[in-house]
Amino acid sequence: MRALRLGGLAHAVLCPGSRSAPLAVAAALLERGGLRLHTAIDERSAAFFALGLGRGSGQPAAVITTSGTAVANLLPAAVEADFGCLPLLLLTADRPAQLKGCGANQSVNQEAFLACSCRWLGSGAPEGLAAMAPKELESLASAALAAAQGDGAGRGAGPIHLNLPFAEPLHASGGELTHLAASLSSQPAGAAPPAPLGNPPAPPRLATGEAATLDPDRPGVVVAGPWRGSPAAWPAHVQALRDWQRRSGWPVLADGLSSLRGLPGLDTVKAYDLILAKETFSAAAIGGLQVLRLGPLPASRRLQRWLAAQSGPQVLVSEGDGRPLDPLRLVRAQCGAGLAAWLAGQPQPTATGKPAWESLTLADRWRQAEAAVQALLEQELEGEDGEPALARRLSGLLPAGLPVLLANSSPVRDWESFGHPGAPPRPMHGFRGASGIDGTLSSACGLAEALGDLVLVSGDLALLHDANGWLWRSQLRGRLTVVLIDNGGGGIFEQLPIRTEPAEAMDFERLFAMPQPVDPLALAAVHGVPGRRVEGLATLESDLAWARQQPMALLVISTDRRRDAALRLRLRTMAAAQVTPP
Repeated sequence: MRALRLGGLAHAVLCPGSRSAPLAVAAALLERGGLRLHTAIDERSAAFFALGLGRGSGQPAAVITTSGTAVANLLPAAVEADFGCLPLLLLTADRPAQLKGCGANQSVNQEAFLACSCRWLGSGAPEGLAAMAPKELESLASAALAAAQGDGAGRGAGPIHLNLPFAEPLHASGGELTHLAASLSSQPAGAAPPAPLGNPPAPPRLATGEAATLDPDRPGVVVAGPWRGSPAAWPAHVQALRDWQRRSGWPVLADGLSSLRGLPGLDTVKAYDLILAKETFSAAAIGGLQVLRLGPLPASRRLQRWLAAQSGPQVLVSEGDGRPLDPLRLVRAQCGAGLAAWLAGQPQPTATGKPAWESLTLADRWRQAEAAVQALLEQELEGEDGEPALARRLSGLLPAGLPVLLANSSPVRDWESFGHPGAPPRPMHGFRGASGIDGTLSSACGLAEALGDLVLVSGDLALLHDANGWLWRSQLRGRLTVVLIDNGGGGIFEQLPIRTEPAEAMDFERLFAMPQPVDPLALAAVHGVPGRRVEGLATLESDLAWARQQPMALLVISTDRRRDAALRLRLRTMAAAQVTPP
């Protein structure tokens, strides 16, 4: 633990257990040196809390568990960390080798539990960590931290598993603890870490050269997906995008999780999902446009179909992740070193250095289509209290700079399509790596701890699925406001062609929606979290003001999922009839 702290580890999340006692004691003693120690009884919740910490800080937090099934509970967070390029350090205590494979209690093949999702697996000496020399321990810790943070050029950040055998005795005496405390405080945090014992596999080769080149003197578009880079890489990313748009004149189709909407100096298209609602596009709309794609694809299926119809070259730029990110199989090159590095490798501009007339004309057509859709939404959502209207109202109400986490399924899609066009810029977060609902509340708590303040927008099933996340209230130092959309079950399924006529042919409610007889306000209150039921969007502003005065609060907004599904369909039908794609 000291070697990890010396390497920069700032947060550890500890779960109860006997085999992990040496790690627990070491972490507690390191609190004197600035390590922030969090405790949790649920390993799954602990791992997602650490995931939120990593998302907000850009640095891995450590999760400490005992052996056995405790390790299996880390898998959902490891999967999300893997696909989402989020740093995460999983420390699991284990039995020594002589107790494995012989029927000893709580001895399982836990070293293999997380292998499919982790960037790297490090192991202690089979007979126990006590058999390892200090330099070996330091090198193991250094390699784990380096692997968790990636290299920034193609091997992205991600989860690392350190499986650490401990032989008995596991518990130190009082005198031993005194000596241990002195040794742990003998070297300050931030000292230079030792050279790694071993390195993870090399990153994949990245496409460069002519294949990764786009011509700013010809028309094109930028499609910006959810941001997956580190906080440190964000300023250079934004500046590079501003420089490219200033040079090319290309419009930026910005996903709700790109955090680009509303930023000064950027011309972004927000309503592209509705602009492209028409299933058939004009010849101009499917011409040989160039496409610069940033990160993973947005959730919009309409945008994906439009991209598939393009015949021009497409280049994908990701922030530190060199793995294939093109399910459409359309890009001719992918650069994993980030937008700033990609832009630096583009040919020098022509003598004018200004956007071509054709590009400016295309951008103007996108702006006109955006204005038409936003006018339609403003008119049709006036007086509505459903989920599309909530996304529009809430995105406009929240102040600039306040981070927002959108839960998966309906909330993230509604924010993408119906968000307020004049909403101020703010950091937007979502866990779209594997797009599950696991750990929604715990992730939000970790993110709030890292950032100091956060608003979570979630559906009822996603929040209930992670009800143990409310237990973080007593330890949380950041402010968390939870806006819960209570639509009586899985509202996303109302938007899919699942319901049958007659209704008796299939029990939709039992098989898909699965409404639960739980009062979310009562459940929060049991955990000491105050809450309110919002009686329509007319009171949302005052209810938000009340909630923002609490360290942790819940606002519940009841909606009708069937009515909202019909409203979304009607809005898209109207957009298809009234707006011509550029």
